[in-house]
Order: sequence, then C-alpha cells, then structure tokens
Amino acid sequence: MLTRRHFLKAAGGLGALGVSTTAYGFSAPVLRLRVARYDLSPPQWPAGLKLRIAAIADLHACDPWMSLDHIQAIVERTNALKPDIVVMLGDYVAGHRKVTRFIPDAEWAAVLAGLKAPLGVHAVLGNHDWWEDKEVQRVGHGLPSAGRALEAAGIPVYENNARKLSKNGQWFWLAGLGDQLAYMPARRFRPLKRIGVDDLAATLAKVTDDAPVVLMAHEPDVARRVPSRVAVQLSGHTHGGQVRMLGWSPISPSGQQLAYGHVRMNCDVVVSGGLGCSIMPFRLGVPPEIVLVTLGASRPAVA
Repeated sequence: MLTRRHFLKAAGGLGALGVSTTAYGFSAPVLRLRVARYDLSPPQWPAGLKLRIAAIADLHACDPWMSLDHIQAIVERTNALKPDIVVMLGDYVAGHRKVTRFIPDAEWAAVLAGLKAPLGVHAVLGNHDWWEDKEVQRVGHGLPSAGRALEAAGIPVYENNARKLSKNGQWFWLAGLGDQLAYMPARRFRPLKRIGVDDLAATLAKVTDDAPVVLMAHEPDVARRVPSRVAVQLSGHTHGGQVRMLGWSPISPSGQQLAYGHVRMNCDVVVSGGLGCSIMPFRLGVPPEIVLVTLGASRPAVA
C-alpha cells in the first residue's frame, strides 16, 4: 500500500536528483513564495462587510528549510498585503527530521509577533505542534509548548473558542477549533478514548448571536460536519498534497475534495497549500503560499 510517507520519500529522492525544475524545498522555500487569493461572497456573509484575511499555515520551522530569516520574509510579505486580520492555522514546529537545527518555539514565535493587522493576529495549533511536545503527549492534557510560545508572544491561541470582532461597526465571530489529531496513541502510556481535542459543538455554542462566523481548523476534515451557520472555514494541514500535478494530489491526508484550494460544502472552505514541508523537505507543483481571502467580494474565487 502506498502511504503518504512512502510517496513523499520517493518523490523527495527524485527531487534531490534534480529531475524536475518545479521542485521546491531543496532550495530556499521563500524564493518561490506566492500569494493565493480567494475573493468570496458566502451567502451567510452580510453585504457591505468587506474583510481581508491573511492566512499562514504549516510553517514547520527548522534550519535550513524554514529558517528564522525565511519566517521574517513571510511576515514582511504578509504585512505588505495589509490584511484586516491575520489567522495562523497550525503546524509551526518541524514536521520531519532532515534538518540541521530544530528552531526553539520561543524563537519562531518571536518572529511571528511581527505580524500586524488592525483586527489582530490569531492562531490555532496543528497536529505536529501537539505531537512534538512529549510531555503533553505523555500526560494527555495541557497546552503544548508551541501554544505557550505563541501566547507569550502576544498571539492568542484558540482551543474550541470564539471571539466577536468588529470592522467598521459590523460584527463577525472568529472561532478556532482544537486539533483533530492532537494525540498519537503510540506515544501514550495508557489507551486514549479519542485522538483529537476538537469540540465543534462547544466551539459554535460560544457564538451567541447571528453575526457571521469564520472558523479556523488546522485539518480540513471537519468541514464535512461544519453546519451552514459558518460562513467560511480556513484550514491547512494537507500542504496541497505537497506534490500536486494537473490539479490532482496523489496523496492527500484529508481526501481529494479537501486537498487544496476552495470548495463549497455547507460553508465555503479554503485549504491552504501551506509554507513548509512534512516527512520530506520537498514540494512539487504546489509552491509555498500565503493565503489572502477577501470576504464580501463580488468576484468569484480564484486560486
């Protein structure tokens, strides 16, 4: 059976041999950094409320592939987009072992503290942020080190929480889901009742009026359960498959429908291709990207 890990290792081996000019990751990822823009008008979104959301996903900070200088360049490029709000969608820590240095959480978080937007910078955690905290994995509770570093840098971390925000006197809710793959059973000393710390019902229960909802969720899988009460879900995790050919990702952990880009389900869903790499420092056909979603736009979505 071809797993995502085996496929990416094989593809990474080919990339290392230089067989493709569209391979990314074995050189500085920021050199190929792009902005993926989506102009959306969900039916749940009120007319007249235009909101620009910059989304950063799957940094996987490490030397040399996603160094502090690379992260600083991403921060500067994001700020230059002049978003109303910045959301960070998880997986800040390294997702593979082919590195020269694992960057401590406090270091990459201090660089991300340079992100600026009128309505603030907000974050959820990803599975690797949970998996790489061995103590949290052992005891089975607590906020992982990545989350503590973000909060120490002044960036709030949403764990099944929601906050009401306003632009030009018009209100909306920003909700953040706990990670759906937080615990790895093999790393625990006792059996788990469930792997995730996500609670969609509890998260949406904190939305107390009919203002529209923007949902942050690291893994896009939850979109199959998200009700139409939500206007848009923003996710990462998949890296666009990390290898993508002719609009198709050979291996996607969340299935082809949720591999990459914009899809309309009960709500609008945007899945970022992310910035870093997992399993292997290699990308093919899906360059690292910052996502800029404009809600209340009149044009259809574009990738």
